[in-house]
Amino acid sequence: MSLLRVEGLTVALPPGGDRPHAVEQIDLTVDRGEIVCVVGESGSGKSITANAVMGLLPKTLPRKAGRIWLGDTELTAQSPEQLRALRGSRMAMIFQEPMTALNPLMRVGDQIAEALAVHGEKRRARDRVPELLAAVNLPDPAALAKAHPFRLSGGQRQRVMIAMALALEPALLIADEPTTALDVTTQMQILRLVREIQSRKGMGVMFITHDFGVVAEIADRVAVMQRGRIVEQGPASAVLNNPRHDYTRALIAAVPHGAPAHTRAPVTTETVLEAKGLAKTYSRGGWFGARAVVKAVHDADFTLRRGETLGLVGESGSGKSTLARCVVDLVRPEAGHMLFHGQDLRPLSRADRKPFRKRIQMVFQDPYASLNPRRRVGDIIAEGPITHGEPRAQALDRARDLLRLVKLDPGAMDRFPHEFSGGQRQRIGIARALAMEPELLIADEPVSALDVSVQAQVLALLAEIRARLGLTMLFITHDLRVAAQVCDRIAVMQRGAIVEIGPTAEVFGNPQHSYTRALLDSIPGRGWTPPVF
Repeated sequence: MSLLRVEGLTVALPPGGDRPHAVEQIDLTVDRGEIVCVVGESGSGKSITANAVMGLLPKTLPRKAGRIWLGDTELTAQSPEQLRALRGSRMAMIFQEPMTALNPLMRVGDQIAEALAVHGEKRRARDRVPELLAAVNLPDPAALAKAHPFRLSGGQRQRVMIAMALALEPALLIADEPTTALDVTTQMQILRLVREIQSRKGMGVMFITHDFGVVAEIADRVAVMQRGRIVEQGPASAVLNNPRHDYTRALIAAVPHGAPAHTRAPVTTETVLEAKGLAKTYSRGGWFGARAVVKAVHDADFTLRRGETLGLVGESGSGKSTLARCVVDLVRPEAGHMLFHGQDLRPLSRADRKPFRKRIQMVFQDPYASLNPRRRVGDIIAEGPITHGEPRAQALDRARDLLRLVKLDPGAMDRFPHEFSGGQRQRIGIARALAMEPELLIADEPVSALDVSVQAQVLALLAEIRARLGLTMLFITHDLRVAAQVCDRIAVMQRGAIVEIGPTAEVFGNPQHSYTRALLDSIPGRGWTPPVF
């Protein structure tokens, strides 16, 4: 008997949706000691299926049909009180965003202890919490248990979530996109941790992801979902290397393969941007504790030539975004020189920097956070040119042209950001940056949280725009597969410093620094070569 059996699951969508059902006629099994990866784009029904198993469906999404068993217990026949008793003890879930799943006002040790206490294990909590934190390879468990979630890195918060899920040693673990926004080294650590714990405890794991590199790394079996239905499932080797469904083939074709693309020579040898010895520090602590100084960026030296794309790669906290914000004057470096066409920007006042802001624009990582939710898309795109003196009617006409350029309907001018998908919002962010007709475009993790298919569309769009407009680009990413696809040269950052820089093919083919080698070894599915269709 399978550990988890889902038979004919159908969940309705509210009226007015793009389809009648969130999921329809889902049949899925997970055996003990097995990892089943559920793959698909956003909106395909992966998380709805997981929430149905856990009994966490909102009232607006009622289950219309289907039955779910955990062992010999029919979950769909349990009362809310009975499901609460099962959650944590026999089945547990790791959520995609740990910062929203963890209570920001409680210390992490207390949150794990609470999970134990709810299930009658309060007496064991004192000894069990450090054991669990140590089991997920967190340093100094006793001290970390006293920390609040905001004090931890993204990878550490995800480990705390795993520790909480494992507190009562459940038979079934559901992991909903637990590595999506993590850098490659942290992602690999989490994947290895899940695999290690699963094999040690003999758990069944339902692992939700949109990344086929992750699938290649850990999956025993794969189920591919499209628009609420499972369109293909089978052993991981068969689905990865010989997919039968056109949708599976399209997803695999969209995966960045990690092989460096042919490097284009820059249009000219003219230097657009040159950084020499840039340094930016932050201080933290104080009041009742010692104040510590953090070198976010130091000894950052690089040049960027006209028409070139330079990739800036490294783990979270390596200083990539801080360096980019120094370039666009969102933060001020304390030392060094930043030359734009030979003009040192660092000593200039904010007023003197205004003409340069039009020539240097940025696409931010999270388009929903960087787009004003109270303004219409047309006004958002036209705001920059209007601020710099362009007539409003002319700026709005250009906004319509830019929406066409980024493959959106000009009718989107009158809509608000929340009415668009993540990939569409990112296109709006690109249009807003291009409205200023910049010479230098800085793209800060523009595709990190997107599905592989949407990611491929945005990357293709950036490549097309760069070729059409002759843009110079500083492309920031933690995904080396993406960097290999779009960048002419690569600069690797570690703890605020650029430790290696060179042509993409050389950095990937013959990395000189041990940190670069560690990043390359952490690419998920590095040993898998996607088939060509």
